[in-house]
Amino acid sequence: MIAPTSSSAGVPAEAVVPPVRRPFVAVFRALLVLAAVTGVVIDLVTGSPPRVLSYFTVQSNVLVAVVLGLSARRAWEGRPALPPRVAVGTLLFISITGLVYHFVLANDASGFSMTEGTDLSGWHSLSNQLLHTVTPIGVALDWLLLTRPGGLRPRDAGLWLLYPLAYLGFALTRGAIMAPGSIARYPYPFLDVDLHGYAGVLGNSVIFGLAFYALALLLVGLDRIRPSPQGPGSGPPKTGFRLRAPVR
Repeated sequence: MIAPTSSSAGVPAEAVVPPVRRPFVAVFRALLVLAAVTGVVIDLVTGSPPRVLSYFTVQSNVLVAVVLGLSARRAWEGRPALPPRVAVGTLLFISITGLVYHFVLANDASGFSMTEGTDLSGWHSLSNQLLHTVTPIGVALDWLLLTRPGGLRPRDAGLWLLYPLAYLGFALTRGAIMAPGSIARYPYPFLDVDLHGYAGVLGNSVIFGLAFYALALLLVGLDRIRPSPQGPGSGPPKTGFRLRAPVR
């Protein structure tokens, strides 16, 4: 057996493993950041900032801008990716935004539609498409095509639900503090205590929570079986050492 030479001791990983820059990935993620930031800024400029920031849609898109911004910088510089829990958790939250909007809030048959009396034209239409459609699809494509599987576990799904649970507490507390009849006192119809009472809101929250948990488990399962994307920097990191045949 050949003993390792002393020259390899104390050598930093960066000196052994050359960084692999991924400019295409960085640019794609930067475009997603731009989409999220543009949508949020439009809403902030055309609406009341405190009310705008109370929506899960806006909060999840702000999270996308932060996480994808950091991920884009790491890809550009050839640094290791963010922890899988962070990346897939962000995907879960923005997926909730897109799915709830298209299947519940924009669906007249759901019973919780928010389309009545709304004028989505001009800047509002652009913001709506960016926040509810472009960023959810873009983040999903980034995960499927540009991100390596991260070895997630089912318990991660439960941890991710802490944020929607905290948002529920925030929305109900905010509504209880605001005066009755205030505009958008409760951000979403299924959280409206005036319409459903606390018991009804709790029932709605349980149903949505179970759906979110199922979606989180689905993402964990898909992450385990999906193939690793091919391309520069997408494969396992090289060690920088070359194996030699054993000395006999």
